[in-house]
Amino acid sequence: MSVIGHVHSIETCGTVDGPGIRFIIFLQGCLMRCKYCHNRDTWDLDGGKETTVEELMTELLQYRHFMNASGGGITISGGEAMLQPEFVRAMFEACRLEGIHTCLDTNGFVRRIDDTTKSVLDVADLVLLDIKQMDNKKHIDLTHVSNKYTLDFARYLAEQNQPVYLRYVVVPGYTDCLEDAHALGKFIEPMKNIEKIEMLPYHELGKHKWTAMGEIYPLDGVSPPSREVMEDVKNILLQYNDNVIY
Repeated sequence: MSVIGHVHSIETCGTVDGPGIRFIIFLQGCLMRCKYCHNRDTWDLDGGKETTVEELMTELLQYRHFMNASGGGITISGGEAMLQPEFVRAMFEACRLEGIHTCLDTNGFVRRIDDTTKSVLDVADLVLLDIKQMDNKKHIDLTHVSNKYTLDFARYLAEQNQPVYLRYVVVPGYTDCLEDAHALGKFIEPMKNIEKIEMLPYHELGKHKWTAMGEIYPLDGVSPPSREVMEDVKNILLQYNDNVIY
């Protein structure tokens, strides 16, 4: 019996969600409520199009040459991919049989690191992990949930030496505090599995989705961080990991 996933959308030639050219599957559903979310329409757990692994593989394999030639592969994102772990595992298993690199893009809000979670990580060549904010109170204000599960998940990935690209969105007034950058650096400093830190400047490109859904965009009026702020945060993180980019 084929595994079915609730898919929000697909990007066939992505270049920013993992190495090389990537076939990106955005899954439906998320439990975080990030104020800057640029995929507001993915939150609904019951939305999306029901799609089988076989259907996606048929489309994905049309791009195999471009992915392989660029050192790319498949990335499963969201929403939050780990809300549909059985589907992610089935997709990754199918891709591995075809020699295609697999990447999991997650916010780490995994409440139980159980056998299902471990089985997904077993077939993930790379994890893109978002850590939104190290200060739990600020994290709750920004996302409406605690950072406990994300930090526990990060620790588990380190214990397993799972290759990770860490992502940190710099949001003025929320995550641009230099003390918070130091806290993040100190947290990941002993983790030998963090291959890269990707600093992402806040943008409001998803604002129109909030508006289309009849909602008020929570960060209306917040501008992207200045280059100076990005450089200040970068220089702090470089004290703890020498591969920081933005």
